[in-house]
Amino acid sequence: MNYQEVLNWMFAQLPMYQRQGQTAFKKDLTNIVAFCKELDNPQQKIKTIHVGGTNGKGSTSHMLASILQEAGYKVGLYTSPHLKNFTERIRINGEEISKDSVVEFIVSNKTFLEKQGLSFFEMTVGMAFQEFANQKVDIAIIEVGLGGRLDSTNIITPEVSVITNIGLDHTKFLGETLPEIAFEKAGIIKSNVPVVIGERQKETQNVFIAKAEECKASIVFASDNEEKYSTDLLGGYQKHNVTTAVRAIQQLKEFKISEENIKNGLLNVVQNTNLKGRWQVLQEFPKIICDTAHNKEGLTYTLEQLKKEDYKKLHIVLGVVSDKKLDEVFPLFPKKATYYFCKPNIPRGLLAEELLQQASVYNLEGKVFDSVYQAFEKAKRDALVEDVIYVGGSTFVVAEIL
Repeated sequence: MNYQEVLNWMFAQLPMYQRQGQTAFKKDLTNIVAFCKELDNPQQKIKTIHVGGTNGKGSTSHMLASILQEAGYKVGLYTSPHLKNFTERIRINGEEISKDSVVEFIVSNKTFLEKQGLSFFEMTVGMAFQEFANQKVDIAIIEVGLGGRLDSTNIITPEVSVITNIGLDHTKFLGETLPEIAFEKAGIIKSNVPVVIGERQKETQNVFIAKAEECKASIVFASDNEEKYSTDLLGGYQKHNVTTAVRAIQQLKEFKISEENIKNGLLNVVQNTNLKGRWQVLQEFPKIICDTAHNKEGLTYTLEQLKKEDYKKLHIVLGVVSDKKLDEVFPLFPKKATYYFCKPNIPRGLLAEELLQQASVYNLEGKVFDSVYQAFEKAKRDALVEDVIYVGGSTFVVAEIL
């Protein structure tokens, strides 16, 4: 099998959540435990930081990796989903896993994977653990895929657990209320392992405090004392992630990290880790911005940032997935903008016609396009040099234009 054949085979296995939604969600850790046992438990051979939360976990994970790299450590980084290439999910000091390593891993484990019926996400988590163990990383930052308690990454015992914040996302799996969702996220808190909670929220703080007490884990709420560092990740909303990352770094007892390492790490996140899609400015005249924010909490920050932009006219290329609660996010969007409605090219993308129909209830006006590409190209043709084009609503929309 070559690389493309391997990817096709992986995507064709039991459904992956990012593409298909609810049917891909598993209710226990049996598969990943069995797989890691088959691999001789690589996750036990590496030090880790576990990062969960509703928003900001990707940015926070990249900040942590960048700071540790500046301190001279060999750092693994596992994140999901990828934007353009599968190999983005598994990186060491910013370098993506090689295509050859992906092929070798799947081919050598294919019999077990088929027999056990592992999902796309489960086999990818196993691959990441194996790669980090083989490459002897000093520490790996492991981002939770969905939730926490039942997420495939939740078989590690990290140096520190991080939960960025809690919002109403993936309610079909995690619960309809903030405390219910917090309970699932709190599942990554481990016995005697310090935990950093990014934002103190009155609806959820007691859930975390109770779980930390049960686990005899020290707990810090990062937002109690905001840090004043700068970062190269654009967007005012990143200040929460900066504070969370710094607090997490301060919990690492066995690593030598200076104030200078923290400062430089936060200033060189993009260069050190190759992060994409977070308030990424693609060009200046007209200014084109893309951002992967896709739920109420994330979009609140992003659209506040958009208000600070100086422009003559605003063009918004918008697509979402079908399980999005549009009645929560549409009131956040500006009415004085031209919308280009489109469907991301995945099975659970919401039809552009339906998106337009629901948007019109909130007086958001625009036209429907057959693809993200067509919508983006039309926005570029329409925009004058003093205008701004914003592309977002879904990770998958951003992936298609990058």
